[in-house]
Amino acid sequence: MNNTALIIKREYIERVNKKSFIITTLLVPILMLLLMCVPTLILFFAPTTTKNVAVVDDSGIILPRLKNTDDVRFFNATGTQDEMLSCDSIYGILIIDRNIMVNPNGVRILTPNTVSAPVERTVVDQMEKIIQDEKLKNYNIENLDKILADVRTPVTVKSIRVENEEDEGEEQSAELNAVAGMVLNCVLYFFILMYGALIMNSIIEEKGNRVLELIVCSVKPMQLMIGKIVGVGLVALTQIVIWGVVIMFCTTVLLPIVVPADIMAEAAAVNAGNIDPAAAGIDVDLAHMLGVFTNVGYIVYILGMMVVFLVLGYLFYAAIFAMIGASVDNVQDSSQLQTIAAIPIMVAFFSSMVILEDPSSTFALIMSMIPFTSPMVMMARVPFGVPAWELIMSVVILIASVIFSIWLAGKIYRVGIFMYGKKPSVRDLIRWARYD
Repeated sequence: MNNTALIIKREYIERVNKKSFIITTLLVPILMLLLMCVPTLILFFAPTTTKNVAVVDDSGIILPRLKNTDDVRFFNATGTQDEMLSCDSIYGILIIDRNIMVNPNGVRILTPNTVSAPVERTVVDQMEKIIQDEKLKNYNIENLDKILADVRTPVTVKSIRVENEEDEGEEQSAELNAVAGMVLNCVLYFFILMYGALIMNSIIEEKGNRVLELIVCSVKPMQLMIGKIVGVGLVALTQIVIWGVVIMFCTTVLLPIVVPADIMAEAAAVNAGNIDPAAAGIDVDLAHMLGVFTNVGYIVYILGMMVVFLVLGYLFYAAIFAMIGASVDNVQDSSQLQTIAAIPIMVAFFSSMVILEDPSSTFALIMSMIPFTSPMVMMARVPFGVPAWELIMSVVILIASVIFSIWLAGKIYRVGIFMYGKKPSVRDLIRWARYD
């Protein structure tokens, strides 16, 4: 065990001291924030130009009621079609059929360029409203606008997860949980692939340099493999812990400072049920988001589950990547065998995206128990709330699978590190695993 500890220490210190580790640890949270904020900032600061649309309204109903917006300005078309399309100041021509009230498909936009989404959306939204109002007028109902305003009632639905009659339940936001599950799923996908490939490439490099032949003179192959897996795993765990501390600091310290106190108080009141969401001055989804981000217990629970499934998922796949690295002489030869590990990871990733639509389905339960998919699938489900027995069973199955995968990889590793010159087949790997 002393030799294993030395290898773990060497692998960990060697990688933590690299500039690449420091850079990725600092930059990844910044890049994630930029990915979330940049699109909004671009939309906010990007220069907008109002597009002039000439309208040919054969019905005589639509044009007088079209309203100009920041994106589109409507005006009555004059001149020939060719003249308007060749004019630089005119974006396009909106042609409305004379029977638009009975033929809502009789609308065309002619433009020498591709029609932009804001223009098309503005035309569709305004025309639907105009046609709807015109049809309602045929019913000759007095004060129709006032009646419609009175009967229009916004409905706010509280999603509360309860397990029994005595349970007061926990209010949830399906959209927020889905976003959280997607982010956690992506983090696991990124870490398992990146650090698994790191172990494989490290073993291939040392095998190619014949360093392993010298090391195994004083260290057993199993100890060497476990030392590498654990050492690299601690590097990944260090990054997760650092990011967890940063997240806790941002949510518990920075967020209350940045967000005005009255908004935080109103969000807390909405989440506690002390205020009617319809009468609140804050959006319900925003209130849920602020409540989640400032809930220390919830953040700790999510990060704790993240560590558990990251460690177990990493150990399971790291053993497979170590087995692949020991079986080949170069990175090119590893591509075919690497598919053995890559395909289940991708299946788990895309399955998690599907499961976000129904995290309590039978499919979600089955995928949560299969060790190849359970780490990512479970992390996608955790924000929604997973029964304790499912969590425990998934973890137990995953631990047993980790022990088996490390045992199997160790048997192949001890033979593969001495094999050169031939890319092994799956049959060769099975034969190596049977050696005593």
